[in-house]
Amino acid sequence: ESPREFLIQVLERVKAGKRDDSEYPYLMDEGNLEAMFSLLDVVGQGHITAAQYREALKTLGLSTEDVQFEDD
Repeated sequence: ESPREFLIQVLERVKAGKRDDSEYPYLMDEGNLEAMFSLLDVVGQGHITAAQYREALKTLGLSTEDVQFEDD
């Protein structure tokens, strides 16, 4: 009924889960991931390059230091 209140509750659960090292709700489902991938794979090849993957991680604010990139 109230999207704002729902979002506040979910974010509070995420914050509490991270603080307690317990499970917390997933904010993205399979549909969200597919939509994000389609934004990267603009020609519909079914794959992206390591450079595209690296840039996507940076765009999302995620570190790429521990990720090993291969040519394929």
